[in-house]
Amino acid sequence: MAGEEYGVDILRVQEIRGWDSATQIPNTPAYIKGIINLRGTIVPIVDLRRRFGLPAVEYGPTTVVIVLKVINADRSRIMGIVVDAVSDVYNIAANEMKPAPDFGAAIDTEFVKGLGTVQQKMLIVLDIDRLLNAGELAAGAEATH
Repeated sequence: MAGEEYGVDILRVQEIRGWDSATQIPNTPAYIKGIINLRGTIVPIVDLRRRFGLPAVEYGPTTVVIVLKVINADRSRIMGIVVDAVSDVYNIAANEMKPAPDFGAAIDTEFVKGLGTVQQKMLIVLDIDRLLNAGELAAGAEATH
């Protein structure tokens, strides 16, 4: 997204599917696209661009929804994130990950698990549990259950 590559733990990915549409839920933050019915499970969908404050783009043929298992203290749930495209699966060892830089209180990096280098490019590895369990997001997702 926006020229950067982001990564998530492959063990949390349930499936990757092309963008279709989502049923909008009133009174949810703008980054919550709505919900989809995935084989009988209601799955909240988050637009990752909007969640990160990036400019919106029109969804195209490479736009996908990554369906993820999100874990919080007492349970897990299934959520989806809309991204521009999926590029590849990379193997980054834990000892190869660098911590997120400390920008001070002005910039929040709590959703960044770490940084990895793959083929001479930086990959931002996301902490999906923090990203998709944040206060107002978790409250919005709970409203859909």
